[in-house]
Amino acid sequence: MTTAVLASLAAGLCFAVAGVLQQWAAGARPDTEALSLRLLTHLVRNRVWLCGIGLAVLAYGFQSLALAFGPLSLVQPLIVAELIFAVPLSARLYRMRLGRREWFGTLTVAIGLTLALVSARPHGGHPEAPVSSWFFILGSVSAVVFAALSAARRLSGPWRASATALAAGAVMGTQSVLLAATVERLRDGPLAVVAAWQTYALVVASMGGLLLIQSAFQQGPLAASMTVIDATEPVVAVAVGTAVFSEVVSVGWPETAVTMTGLALVTAGVVSLNSSPLIAVLHGRPPRELPGLRSADGQRRRAR
Repeated sequence: MTTAVLASLAAGLCFAVAGVLQQWAAGARPDTEALSLRLLTHLVRNRVWLCGIGLAVLAYGFQSLALAFGPLSLVQPLIVAELIFAVPLSARLYRMRLGRREWFGTLTVAIGLTLALVSARPHGGHPEAPVSSWFFILGSVSAVVFAALSAARRLSGPWRASATALAAGAVMGTQSVLLAATVERLRDGPLAVVAAWQTYALVVASMGGLLLIQSAFQQGPLAASMTVIDATEPVVAVAVGTAVFSEVVSVGWPETAVTMTGLALVTAGVVSLNSSPLIAVLHGRPPRELPGLRSADGQRRRAR
């Protein structure tokens, strides 16, 4: 369990830095490229974005290690700790200091997550499910994604980014579920992984989630997208873990009360951060070149 917790936190740190770098690059792309493969074809030539992708790959390695030693309903909420790392990192990059409100929000999220996880004590389960359950999971997620993207078409600004992020979070939550199933099959050897349809569904979900996340980053500030993704992804993962994979969380008195208090603190912390004028400034500024790391776009501008 210690390995699962440490690997989850390492994944959260890598995801935080990766998100900041990817949003930095994607935010510079025009609105017409949203939800289009053109967005990815341009970003793949941006060195800042590629560094973010490299860190995301490393994060998935830590996530896989965590899933090999701990249940999905423990690993996924811990990865949400990326918010704790992302906020101070953004302030550092923009050479700005966090105020009391921002530190309150960051620490409240950390304390809330700790309370909820310690009291709920998710454990057990087995990442196997009948085909009918998989059809229900994939069908439900597809409905959420369709509804979110339909709403995004009618919205603008940060709300549009949040709607797209909702779709991205649903897909990435499903991706985590598929990853857990794939890691479980790896115990039976490489051939079991190659023969399982979940492996190929994992690849499709990863690519679709990548496009949705970059589109959300491109459509609005990081606060409008990362927070929604971090809220949606664990909800989907934990819901599947408890409902389909038979993972167990502690209920009763006082466990449930403490868990609900922890979740309320997480919500209060996220709201405090999202409504902070400083965070709006940090994430609303136009992207600029990172010191010591030149992007392909920046090199072309200097050449002209």
